[in-house]
Amino acid sequence: MNQLDALKKFTTVVADTGDFKQLAQFQPQDATTNPSLILKAVQKPEYAPLLAEAVAAHRGQPLDVVMDHLLVRFGGEILATIPGRVSTEVDARLSFDTAATVARARRIMALYEAKGIARERVLIKIASTWEGIQAAAELEREGIRCNLTLLFAFCQAVACGQAKVQLISPFVGRIYDWYKKTAGAAWDEAAKAGANDPGVQSVRAIFNHYKKHGIATEVMGASFRNIGQITALAGCDLLTISPELLAQLAATEAPLSLALDAAAAQAMDLPAVAYDEASFRLALNEDAMATEKLAEGIRAFCADAVKLEDLMKKA
Repeated sequence: MNQLDALKKFTTVVADTGDFKQLAQFQPQDATTNPSLILKAVQKPEYAPLLAEAVAAHRGQPLDVVMDHLLVRFGGEILATIPGRVSTEVDARLSFDTAATVARARRIMALYEAKGIARERVLIKIASTWEGIQAAAELEREGIRCNLTLLFAFCQAVACGQAKVQLISPFVGRIYDWYKKTAGAAWDEAAKAGANDPGVQSVRAIFNHYKKHGIATEVMGASFRNIGQITALAGCDLLTISPELLAQLAATEAPLSLALDAAAAQAMDLPAVAYDEASFRLALNEDAMATEKLAEGIRAFCADAVKLEDLMKKA
């Protein structure tokens, strides 16, 4: 059995791509997108017509409206290929505006429902800022399920659990990147691989906390750099994986065993933790890696949203 098939016995496999034509070969349950992935997709010849069609159908409307139609068009195509859910991201430029995030999420969901797609098949992706988490809490109360992304710190995960969000996406690879860059020449790749990878350790701590304290929020490891990070998280609720790494897993026959165990976590001695706004902001500020990677991630998604709008203007 290849590692992709073995992983599916422990974990729900999610494809991290806007390239819906690639999906069928890996048979993922769910799929995630983000502005960077959609930007990458629409620059390919086979997807360029989707951008042109969205612009033509909604010409004269504000760019943010056209953008949401394009995102939902990609989401609809993805849902035609997979049995589960798709994650669609709210514009990252709204990451510090709770009311605007809620309004944008409602609009995206309304566009899906207008296509006959049930809201149970859609997760609204929102950056894990304090404002984003509060927006998600409000949306969840309305029955709009959320995926809290750009999650790097334990305090972000705790606050998301308190908000009763459906799912979080802790970013394994970007945590690994920060620690590797910070260590410089002192970084020991072999010693920091697998279960010792700082990104893997972050997800394991979140997973164990959730399972110990009966927090229903799903944990979906994201942003992987190698298949070792993935196999070290076998047993996580979900893992969202790029097509390139899905292909590597499918081509690898090495044995794979359970790494995260919900039952074992329930027996651990882990204290309950809670945050209000002030303690959340302090905890995040105290974590240099999370502070830097959250800001960097939002900046990158904002930049790609601007690039996508520029393509729309030219279409």
